[in-house]
Amino acid sequence: MFNQNYSDTYLRGILTSTKTIAAVGVSTNPIRPSYFVARYLSLKHYRVLPVNPAYTGQNLFGEGILPALKDIPGEMRVDMVDIFRRSDQVLPIVEEAIDLLLPRGLRTIWMQIGVINQDAARLAESAGLNVVMNRCPKIEHQRLFGELRKAGFNTGIISSKL
Repeated sequence: MFNQNYSDTYLRGILTSTKTIAAVGVSTNPIRPSYFVARYLSLKHYRVLPVNPAYTGQNLFGEGILPALKDIPGEMRVDMVDIFRRSDQVLPIVEEAIDLLLPRGLRTIWMQIGVINQDAARLAESAGLNVVMNRCPKIEHQRLFGELRKAGFNTGIISSKL
């Protein structure tokens, strides 16, 4: 079984070196987790390329929504593919990412919370990619860079005032 215990150093390294993220399965609905995550990442100065055939031609966070990874323009570098799809749909996405984006500098396949595909993880790792499964880059970014404390979470203080 593929390791899902990621060190803070490993995750911090990915989040620090990543500049451009292809968000596969992102929604334009602001109450969907994929929208909220992509919005947060774009506000943190990542370039987020939205990929979802249901919203092709619309814009999200200053980028046109693309139908598939193959539609990412020219030789544009993508550092991370963040996957918001069911686990059984991940393998073809990873195969496409390796074929099309690895030559352009792809470094990471990230599968969102609840998304676990051992075959896709092994394939990505064998291609030399970083792999993260069952985690959210927004949550990890907030945790590793101190933002959960600013939002009032994880302070380590229990208090009650009447």
